[in-house]
This record gives sequence, C-alpha cells and structure tokens, in this order.
Amino acid sequence: MCGIFGFVGKEVSLNLLLEGLFRLEYRGYDSCGWAAVKTNIVFLKKEQGKIYQLKEKLKDNLEERYPLSILHTRWATHGRPNKINAHPHFDCKKEIILVHNGIIENYLSLKEELIKEKHNFLSDTDTEVIAHLLERFYQENLEEAVFKTAKKLKGTFALAIISKKEPQKLIGVRKGSPLIAGVSKKGYFLASDIPALLPFTRRVVYLKDEEVVILTKEKLEIFNFKKEKQKICIEKVKIKKESAEKKDYPHYMLKEIFEQPQVLEKTFSLYLKEGKVNFPQLNFKENYLKKLKKIYIAACGTAYHAGLVGKYFLEKHAQLTVEIDVSSEFRYRKLNLNKNDLILAISQSGETADTLAAVREAKNKRAKVLSICNCLGSSLIKESNGFIYTPCGPEIGVASTKAYTAQILSLYLLGIYLGLLKKVLKEDQARIILKELKKIPFYQKETLKEVDKIKKIAKKFSRLGCFLFLGRGISYPSSLEGALKLKEISYIPAEGYPAGEMKHGPIALIDEYRAVVCVVLKDSLYEKMIANLQEIKARKGKILGILNKEDKEAKFLCDEVIFITSLKNQDLSPLLVAPVLQLFAYFVAKNLGCEIDQPRNLAKSVTVE
Repeated sequence: MCGIFGFVGKEVSLNLLLEGLFRLEYRGYDSCGWAAVKTNIVFLKKEQGKIYQLKEKLKDNLEERYPLSILHTRWATHGRPNKINAHPHFDCKKEIILVHNGIIENYLSLKEELIKEKHNFLSDTDTEVIAHLLERFYQENLEEAVFKTAKKLKGTFALAIISKKEPQKLIGVRKGSPLIAGVSKKGYFLASDIPALLPFTRRVVYLKDEEVVILTKEKLEIFNFKKEKQKICIEKVKIKKESAEKKDYPHYMLKEIFEQPQVLEKTFSLYLKEGKVNFPQLNFKENYLKKLKKIYIAACGTAYHAGLVGKYFLEKHAQLTVEIDVSSEFRYRKLNLNKNDLILAISQSGETADTLAAVREAKNKRAKVLSICNCLGSSLIKESNGFIYTPCGPEIGVASTKAYTAQILSLYLLGIYLGLLKKVLKEDQARIILKELKKIPFYQKETLKEVDKIKKIAKKFSRLGCFLFLGRGISYPSSLEGALKLKEISYIPAEGYPAGEMKHGPIALIDEYRAVVCVVLKDSLYEKMIANLQEIKARKGKILGILNKEDKEAKFLCDEVIFITSLKNQDLSPLLVAPVLQLFAYFVAKNLGCEIDQPRNLAKSVTVE
C-alpha cells in the first residue's frame, strides 16, 4: 500500500498529475514514484521520502505533458523503505510498468519460479513479481497477460499497469483493495481514493472485487476475472473539492476537530424528521428488527471504540445483548451465526480489510449485515444488507476525529430507533434523550472555545513520557480513544483502562513522572472515580481531569482540569469528551514537533490484513 493514481487520454502536465498524488498523501507513505510512456519512451522516477522531494527531482519535467502515466505512494510492507523498493516496478526489459496496493501472499514461491526462468529481480518487494509474471504471459496484448497473472496471485491487490508496447492503454485490477476509475473530457483516471480525482472529475466508476478495467483514450471497459464483460455504472460524487482542503487550518486534524458540530447537525438532518428517527437505507423488515435479541459489532481502531460506546447505549436503551470484537479477531471466533443474526460493521473508509473479511465470514453463515460508514461507494456499503451513512465529508487526517463522533451519534440514533420499535423505550423517554442529544453540537462549540486552555495544559503535560487514560462505564471507551489518539500522533506510550482495573496492574506505573488522564462524570460511578483520583494522588501521579462543570471535589484532586457541560443523560457525554481528548493529543503532538496529519507507520485506510 498506499496510494495509486493513473491517467490515459489527452496529454496532461506532470505538474497536474502530481496534484492527484498529493491528494493521497493523507493515507501515509514513506516513498513515491512516477512512470509515463510517451513517443515510445519510458520515463520513470522514484524517491524515498515525500512527494515534494520527487517533484523537486522532476522540476525540469513539470510542464511536460504526458498521455499515459501512473503514480504511487508506498508504505513499506515487503522490503525496506528505499528508492529501489519504491513503486513503480517493471519487468526485465523495462517495458511493462506497474504500481500496486496490497499484499501478494504467494510471492516467494512465484519469485522462485521466475528466477529459474532467468528473470532478474532488483527489489525486495512482492510487487515486482507481478511485473515479471506479466512479462512471462505477454503474447497477444496486455489484458490477456493481466488475466493470466491475476489467476496466479494469492492475496489482495489493486494494480495500475502500463506498457511501452501499448502506449495508449491503462489497465486497472482490483481484488480486495479499492480502485476507482474517473471519467473526464481529458481522458480516464485511476485512483485508490476519491480525493485524488476531485481536481479532475466527479464522475466515477467503482470497481468491484475481481474486476479488470481497460482504459484507452476512447473508451472504458470492465471485465471480471473470467473475462466476462461487465456493465459500467458511472456515479457522480457529491463531495466538493474544497471539502478535502485544509483552508486556513495548519493541519487537517485540527480542521476536522472543529467540523464536528456541523457533522452532527448534518447527521440529525438526515435521520431525524419531525422528532422521529428514520434510516432510509436500513433495508430490514420491521418484524425482523422487533424480534432481534443480539447484535455482533465488528470494527477496528477508533471505529471499535465508537462501537464500544454503542454497546453500552444499545444494551441500556434497546435492551439488546451486544457482543463486540476487533474485526481481525471476530474472524477467528467459532460463532454459530445464522440468518436471524445481525452483524454491525463500522468503518470510516468502508475498505478496512479486516472488517470486510469479518463481514464476508458472517455472510457465508447467512447472517445479515448493517454497516455504519462514511463512504457511499465503498466495498462495505455494497456488501451490506443495509447501511447508515455518516455525512462527514472526506476525513483526511490519519487520526480519526469527526468520523468517530458521527459514528457514536449514529449508534445513539440506532439505539433509540430499535428501543422504540421493540417497545422497550417509551416515547417520552426517547423525546427527552433526543432533546438533549440535539443540543450536543452547541455544547461541542462551547467546549471548542477552550482551545487556548487545552493548548497550555498540553504543553505542560507533553514533558511527561507515559500516559494512562482511565474511565468507568460509558467513559471507558473514551479512555481507550484518548490513549489511541495520543499514541498515534505524538508517539508517547499511552494506555486506556477501565478505572476499576487500575489496581490490577496499571497502578504500578504511577509516579511523579507519569500522567493520568481521568474522565470523571457526575453519574452513578462518580464516587468510585473519586477513589481512583485519591489513589493516583497518593502516588504523586500528575492528573488531568475531564470533569463536569462546577465539580469542585474532583477539581481539588487534579493538577489540571478541562470542564465539559453537565448533561442530564451522561450516556451522551462521549460526544463532549471526544473533542477535548482530540485537542489535547493534537497540541501535545504539535508541541513535540510531530507530523500530525501523517504520523509514522500509519495509513488512513488499512486495506491489507
């Protein structure tokens, strides 16, 4: 992995093509490269490091126009991050050139075969095997070689392939890794994600799994791996180009933190009509949902933490049994699923490999799938029986912020909807919850006004080398998410724990050099959290408290405090705690000089297992 961009058509300047690649930077990468074919000449340049460094090396070519190009950003999976292992890769004759996202699981055995056939390998990557397989099979034309090669590969792959022998053709291949074709008057594009296409077109074709797209100046054709021609469905992307830009913010992450109130308001406008919750794309019969007794949630990372919040809320207000697993582990459980079971899959991108694998495993057992997702054309939505769309717009920062709170709000609304449908939540109770829930965007705006105070606190705490995040009940997922945000972008070791587990291990870490971030709400667990604060204080731990306003008792025990609005229904508090923890992590990372939008070793969409 991580980013693919390609073009075939009327000649386009290299400078413009690099704009498409720049828009994939948010996915994270350690090297990049470009290849083109023009007047029977192959142009190729690779660089370890950032796209601007590649651009500098290509400064004499930037205004040159090319009819056929492929570009790539790479996160190392096989082979170190260096110029040799960077994409594009090519065959022995340097006539077939390609870029690849994914992992080829059987590349070693294929490489041994090809070495015996006298193929010469230059890199340590799995990708280079594909180029040599294409060389082996190339006889009539490039697409025939592609079909034969695809049959030999095990694993996941999205490919963009060009050849010196056929300088008017760009071929894309998808198996388990996203790939999108863009349609414009200038020609056709390939990209691994929508933002790369926005400067050029909003007309797109989402490739399905095991499909090959053949692009020339004149036409677009799609075939499945059996060489059967497929129907072309061109969709119009509603995302505006500006929504994927930073505007006046120094980082995408900060912009996206401040967008959260608007995202929640958009979510309400989609699913709350005349005081009633309604999901147009749910696609389940009411009778099925009324009889539903159990939900299995599968998600990864931040989406998993949103799912944990949802578990608490669904169990309480819809009286459902909810099991939740990290998607990669869900697949290894021997669950006795059937057609009556519901899997709730949560993913910002809709392309998370482990979540998709969990969904496919569940569908093989005839379970139904409901997804919560931010990308309408994604694999997850297409493979689900029903879905809830989170209207966040593009989330560019690798550390998820606005998608997290939109997922939580969607889960709250789902809990209210199911509770009413199953008649375990009374109408007046639902009205009270919704009334307070609709005030959350305003309360978030009030919280975000504390940005200068949070910045000062973050500067003070950034000197500490280890963090513990604690919460109880529905605040426990907030502690996990706070720890994840901090470690993702500041690289400081941080752990999230239920506060009740503190004496079962984490307390051994606490001393005057350690920070403990505690979410303390005025709820039924308040006294227990006060006891935790006392224990931390006795061991000289530095305490940052996220407290309800006017909580003097907890404030007295903390070194620093950040206040949030006191809610009548504290089950909704994760939506107020989240922006505080996000801003805290952001300013700690900024104070340490970290690369916030593209933290090391992380990708925005984890499209490999």
